[in-house]
Amino acid sequence: MTARAARGLDEDMPPLTAALAASGAQSQIVDWDDEKADWARFDLVVPRSAWDYAERLPEFLAWAEQVAGVTTLLNPLPVVRWNTDKHYLGELARAGAPVVPTRYVEPGGDAGRTLDELLAADACRELVVKPAVGAGSRDARRHARVDRAEILEHIAPLLAAGRSVMLQPYLESVDSSGETALMYIDGRFSHAIRKGALLPAAGAPSTPGLFAPEEIVARTPGADELAAAERILGAAPFEQLAYARVDLLRDPEGAPRLLELELTEPSLFLAHAPGSAGRFAAALLEYVRHRTRKEQ
Repeated sequence: MTARAARGLDEDMPPLTAALAASGAQSQIVDWDDEKADWARFDLVVPRSAWDYAERLPEFLAWAEQVAGVTTLLNPLPVVRWNTDKHYLGELARAGAPVVPTRYVEPGGDAGRTLDELLAADACRELVVKPAVGAGSRDARRHARVDRAEILEHIAPLLAAGRSVMLQPYLESVDSSGETALMYIDGRFSHAIRKGALLPAAGAPSTPGLFAPEEIVARTPGADELAAAERILGAAPFEQLAYARVDLLRDPEGAPRLLELELTEPSLFLAHAPGSAGRFAAALLEYVRHRTRKEQ
C-alpha cells in the first residue's frame, strides 16, 4: 500500500514485489485513500509508503481501523495507532530504553518554559524542533541554541495548528558518523544501513518535498547498537512485529540512542541488502498462512 504522492518513489517496492512473485504470491500496489479499493479481497495489507499520513492522521487511522476489520493489517492496528505519534519516545524512555532526550510542547503549553528546561539540562550547541506527528523530516529544523526568537517562531504555528511539538538536542555525531538504521523482519535482525545527516544547517527551512533526500549505504552495526536495538524493541508494548526499523544516533559519550522507532511505513532499504526482500516476502506469506490455518 502506498500514497498517490509516493508512486514511483518507494525503492522497496520493486524488490519486494519481485520476491513475492518469485514465491508464487500475487501482490498489488494500492493507494491507501483509494475510495474504490476493496480491502477485504486481500489476504494481507501492508502499509509501505503512506508518507502523507502525518498531514491526515485522523483519516489514516480511520482507514487502518477499516482495513483491520476486514483483513490482516501488518503491522496491526494497535501498533499503527501507537507509532504514528512520536509521544511513544517518551513512553520508551520511561521504560528504560536509550532514547534521544525529548521534551514535548502541547498546544496551549508554554513553549518558552520547555525550551529553557531543555537548554538548562543539555549543553547542546544546536537543537531540533519537529512535530510529534510527522514524517520525512517535514516541518523539522535545526536551530542554534542562542536563536531563541527563531526557535519560538518555528514552534508557534505548529502549536497554533493543534500539533504537539518535540524539542531534542542535535547530536553532532550524525555529521561525521551518520545515523544507523537497523531493520528487523519478524522480530529478527535482518540488515542495517547508514544514513547521512538529513537536516540542513541551523536556520535553514524544512524540506519542501514529501521527504528529505537521503544518502544511504550498507552498514554493519556495532555490538552496542544491536544491544540497544534489542532493548528498545523489548521496551515496546508489543510482543511480535512483522517489521521494524530502529534509527540510532550516538550521543556525546558515544552511546547509541533511539531517534525513531519506525513500525508503520518505514523504508526498509531492501535494495541495499541482498536477500532481505526474500526474507520480508517469506515473513509476510507466513502471516497469510497463519491466518488461513486459524480460519480452517
